[in-house]
Amino acid sequence: MADSDSSHDSADEVKRKFREALERKNQQNARAADHLDGRSKASAAHTAASHKREFRRKSG
Repeated sequence: MADSDSSHDSADEVKRKFREALERKNQQNARAADHLDGRSKASAAHTAASHKREFRRKSG
């Protein structure tokens, strides 16, 4: 029984370490996504063209 207790403890230790690592990872991702709340610098990237586009065939 002592062997199963030690393996259970080590499994709990591994789970705890993974949980801590996942929390650290999620905290870093949350900080990196903060810029999404701001406005884009390109405010008018897509505007209507002032003239109709003209397509011509290649000659030659």
